[in-house]
Amino acid sequence: MTDTYDIQHTRDQIVEAALPHIPFDGWTMTALNRAAADLGLNEDAAALAFPVSATDAIEHHSGLADRKMVEASGDLSDLPIRVKVATVIRTRLEQNMPHREAIRRACATLAMPAHAPMAARCLYRTVDAVWYAAGDTATDWNFYSKRALLAGVYSSTLFYWLEDASDLDESFEFLDRRIENVMQIPKLTGRLKTLADNFPKPAWFFRA
Repeated sequence: MTDTYDIQHTRDQIVEAALPHIPFDGWTMTALNRAAADLGLNEDAAALAFPVSATDAIEHHSGLADRKMVEASGDLSDLPIRVKVATVIRTRLEQNMPHREAIRRACATLAMPAHAPMAARCLYRTVDAVWYAAGDTATDWNFYSKRALLAGVYSSTLFYWLEDASDLDESFEFLDRRIENVMQIPKLTGRLKTLADNFPKPAWFFRA
């Protein structure tokens, strides 16, 4: 348990210290080594923390951002669900503002076909963390549908945020519009189900 905590703590430290270097060096071992040096760690600390690839630091940073987002979201139990979700995502965007260029570089790396599995893992874990922070307790098929819908909302908002020259106001407005669009889907599917229930059943046409 202690070893697991120690390696995660070291990775957290290195990734956070690397963020100012990444706009210049990318998500590379050069950036991680410079971060380790800034922290006064051994010269092989970065390689030991991320022995497979420096790009693994992207996935670790995403997980670290998830944890910080959940911790900072606080008690949202008295808020409507759309406000809960918007609040959690806003918290993440605000926390990441100082490191937008590093995240831009991460998105560019994750867009490469070779990193598609990592991109999918990061996105799923983030939207799962958003729903967790929002107090979601679904265990049926809604568990998956909620995360699939939110993945589209979060992804589009993230890319809008990367290009937002305002003080986040436009990103927040964009986020609210995307959430409003998604909130209409259950109403639409409910109407479609009601409509479908009024259609003749296929079996009716094959009665003896």
